[in-house]
Amino acid sequence: MIDKFKTGVLLVNLGTPDSPSVPDVRKYLREFLMDGRVIDFPYVARWALVNLIIAPFRAPKSAKIYKELWTEDGSPLKIYGLSNEKALQEKLGDSYIVKLAMRYQNPSIHSKLEEFKVSGINKLIVIPMFPHYASASTGSVFEKVFSELSAWQVMPELRIVNYFYHYPRLIDGFVQNAKKYMQEHDYEHFLFSYHGLPERQIRKGDCHGDVCKFSTCCNQITPKNQHCYRAQCFETTRLLVKQLGLKEGTYTTSFQSRLGRDPWIKPYSDYKIKELVESGVKSVLAFSPAFVSDCLETTIEIGEEYRELFEEYGGEKWQLVESLNDSENWIELLAELVKE
Repeated sequence: MIDKFKTGVLLVNLGTPDSPSVPDVRKYLREFLMDGRVIDFPYVARWALVNLIIAPFRAPKSAKIYKELWTEDGSPLKIYGLSNEKALQEKLGDSYIVKLAMRYQNPSIHSKLEEFKVSGINKLIVIPMFPHYASASTGSVFEKVFSELSAWQVMPELRIVNYFYHYPRLIDGFVQNAKKYMQEHDYEHFLFSYHGLPERQIRKGDCHGDVCKFSTCCNQITPKNQHCYRAQCFETTRLLVKQLGLKEGTYTTSFQSRLGRDPWIKPYSDYKIKELVESGVKSVLAFSPAFVSDCLETTIEIGEEYRELFEEYGGEKWQLVESLNDSENWIELLAELVKE
């Protein structure tokens, strides 16, 4: 009797330090920031910037923040990822083998692909857990997976999910999480804050050379800008606004987490917070739809640092809508991406 052929499903999130200790955080930062798709400088300049400036000086500060985020079971990003792995495996059944990997640090993509190699799969589906396409996230996962598989003598059929920002279950998941807060309080404004990218990376992704203007070019998704991270983020906001029934003028799309002096995609979230308070806004419901799992950028940056900033400027009520984490809606979406 021939064993049943199985499909491998590799879930890949960004990554997390092995612990909140300074050495582990420094190790994570070095691997993450030495990726040429993350900091797209020539190698020598990137090496000097990361190893002589960023990692030595940023690691102690980042370690303190990771300690705030850390739980008894470890990093929330990994905890939710392992929960997703288990729930999706149960959802898909024994025709599939589901494994979680991190683009940086552990569990590594290399280690999980090695497990797939000896497991007898005939097809591999890779799902980068980023709703929007960006070279620094999804593109980096593509490159790493291709690099690892290039050494295999026998390769399985391969499919990689490019993006899923527009899927109804993703939108419904954030809407469901938001409605419980909207029932408790009448928020004056809604902030949709996405992770930022340097403008130069967006321009590099403009294959046509005449689309990216950082203005009205993101007002709709077209064949020319369909892979543009900024355009996808604005489209996500439009889909959420429609589902939530928000009025024009009561919401803002912005971008966070910028690093360095080069211009990043605008508007900047921290600038917008100041503008909102100055315009008289006292309460904000904040979303972070670029992340499917709560992490440092959601829980700490938006949930705590932006709340403190909002209150410092004179705002009164700030609430973060949690990510999809290990919700049933998210597991259903992952299963949908696998079975399409």
